[in-house]
Amino acid sequence: MIPISEGCLFISFSDRMILIFLNNQLILLKYGRNEDADRSRWRSIRVMYFTMFLSSIGFTIVITSIWPYLKKIDNSADSTFLGWVVAAYSLGQMVASPLFGLWSNHRPQREPLVCSIFINISANIYYTYVYLSPSHKKIHMLLARTFVGIGAGNVAVVRSYVAGATSLKERTSAMANMSACQALGFILGPALQAALSFIGETGIRVNAILLQVNMYTAPALLAACFGVINILLVFLVLREHSVDDHGREIRAINYTPEEVAVAPEVEGDIDQIAVLTSNILFFIILFIFAVFETISTPLSMDMFAWTRKDAVLYNGIVLTAIGFESIIVFLVVKVVSARVGDRPLLLGGLTVIFAGFFILLPWGNQYPKIQWADLKNNTMPVVGLAPTPASSSSLEPTGCPSEQTWCLFTPVIYLAQYITADILIGVGYPTCNVMFYTLYSKILGPKPQGVYMGWLTASGSGARTLGPVFVSHVYTILGPRWNFSIVCGIVLAAIILLSAMYKRLIAFSVRHGRMEE
Repeated sequence: MIPISEGCLFISFSDRMILIFLNNQLILLKYGRNEDADRSRWRSIRVMYFTMFLSSIGFTIVITSIWPYLKKIDNSADSTFLGWVVAAYSLGQMVASPLFGLWSNHRPQREPLVCSIFINISANIYYTYVYLSPSHKKIHMLLARTFVGIGAGNVAVVRSYVAGATSLKERTSAMANMSACQALGFILGPALQAALSFIGETGIRVNAILLQVNMYTAPALLAACFGVINILLVFLVLREHSVDDHGREIRAINYTPEEVAVAPEVEGDIDQIAVLTSNILFFIILFIFAVFETISTPLSMDMFAWTRKDAVLYNGIVLTAIGFESIIVFLVVKVVSARVGDRPLLLGGLTVIFAGFFILLPWGNQYPKIQWADLKNNTMPVVGLAPTPASSSSLEPTGCPSEQTWCLFTPVIYLAQYITADILIGVGYPTCNVMFYTLYSKILGPKPQGVYMGWLTASGSGARTLGPVFVSHVYTILGPRWNFSIVCGIVLAAIILLSAMYKRLIAFSVRHGRMEE
């Protein structure tokens, strides 16, 4: 027994355990490496991977059917309201993420996880029953999607847990795996929706619980079932783990009535300027990717004269291909980052994104096919050519709408440009995504990361909300030349900011001289 200070008694049990009696409170401090603990730690991390996968599934599994479901239950809904329904998810996540993160800093992380997953399950069930409301059905759908987003606020807890349960060497690989699970969820969500479309609009009615299982409600019910599995895994498999930067497990357990696990205090302050810079850069990355996702369909219809059906099909194929490309990038990043480091990869990813949007700038002297508003004469002239008769007035008009005045003087974007840009952005975005989460968690160090991860998630959700609003106005009024020029300017500003703050974006342990870079 060695008294350390007044009211504090230090007792060493073994080389892996210390017992401290501090202020009439018994604290057990475990440290070092243990094979059983490592196995338990990685099982828990895999539960977090699954939670992240389900979070992205919750967003995409109904995304392609929201509009027809909304029109079916409430014909008064318009495309503007659809925008609010889609944005409701991100808004809910933006509000909830810091709150769940704060909760996880002061209580066992299992608590906010179970609560958020329960909210997600309830929200998906709510979504399936909105058609029963006697009035304001579209408002009920808006609320349901908002609550799904609130439930998805647990990604802050998930990333905080993984950051605290991995060493610096393990961090990049774990964050890449988690991002790959998130990307896989975004890919499989629409695929599951498509697979369930065979049920049809009528589907099956379960009179006992007044439930209509059809192509619109079945995906939400499936997401709710996934949530139940997730809660069971959290209860049965998840354990609280915390390791230092070298991977040695360090956990302080307060033997109080609450049985709360807390991390020991660590000397040194977090670099708040580096934290703010990371949040700004992350906002920019998600903002420009939201712009890219939103603009792909209208741009392809305007530039290539695709029909609505063609645009949905071809862009669906493109986005799916980008999703699989992202998974490959995540796996490659894990290897490359060990050789070159996080910051060079982040800078390289931003540079590739800049190149992708720069390629999309219109050039040349060929112009898009014009879709004239007055179809009574069945004419669809092309700039520089005489009017040509349409084959049939019943055909869907295609081309660049004449009411978008920029169509008359803006050169066409070629399909080769579009595909090349897709490939480049499909490389740059996932690289930046993984590197931001990895570098951000290293900047925070061993301090509790729940609130900080919550703010990062909130900034990303805000970007996904503002991105579509920005592009819908700038593209419609000014066209792709201005739209992509502004995006290039924003990415260039991000590159300059990263370069200026390059030396400050370092790991907590490196900054305080406890580990070499």
